Amino acid sequence: MFYHLLKHVVLGPLLKLLFRPRIEGLEHIPEEGAAIIAGNHLSFSDHFLMPAILRRRITFLAKAEYFTGPGVKGRLTAAFFRSAGQIPVDRSGKEAGRAAIREGLGVLAKGELLGIYPEGTRSHDGRLYKGKVGVAVMALTAGVPVVPCAMVGTFEIQPPGQVLPRIRRVTVRFGEPLDFSRYAGMENERTAVRAVTDEIMYAILTLSGQEYVDRYAAEVKAELEQTKKK
Repeated sequence: MFYHLLKHVVLGPLLKLLFRPRIEGLEHIPEEGAAIIAGNHLSFSDHFLMPAILRRRITFLAKAEYFTGPGVKGRLTAAFFRSAGQIPVDRSGKEAGRAAIREGLGVLAKGELLGIYPEGTRSHDGRLYKGKVGVAVMALTAGVPVVPCAMVGTFEIQPPGQVLPRIRRVTVRFGEPLDFSRYAGMENERTAVRAVTDEIMYAILTLSGQEYVDRYAAEVKAELEQTKKK
């Protein structure tokens, strides 16, 4: 109930009024049945803008840090994400990755939309980084289509570290669903899931027009942090 209150009464109408999102390719979202929406991740605002323009409910795998922050702000953020039906995901270690996949498959088993950012974290510089293979494992295991999505302009309105977004128009662009039935039964084969992931990332890249970096964003961020400390 809180999700629909936010989307249709409180937050959704406000976001549409302020950012006047251009919506392209909305017809590519299945009207019913399970599917994965895989997008680039440029801003904290992405969590709200995409769900606001979709007709169907979408559940995101959200990083666990959103649910464990300290102080009043942390408690409010956690309450918001829980009320909106988002699922906390621990991003550290292989077992954490398997747990995230189990949670995602649970959403898909109910015939719902699952939102995921294959990069695993927000881009710190507006470029598109190498995707993690969890999205491919879920798509092949559940046998569902993947709809690529590009958020365009959200990095400019709210780059990492900026609390309040700038009021500018953004674009939400969806591509044609990707069918990976030719890889059926290959969700445990490394080369197959890597190929599927790369195809998804290429589709996102085509929609977004970003510069691509063939490295994981988390690794690049860690190197930058080490450089700053030195």
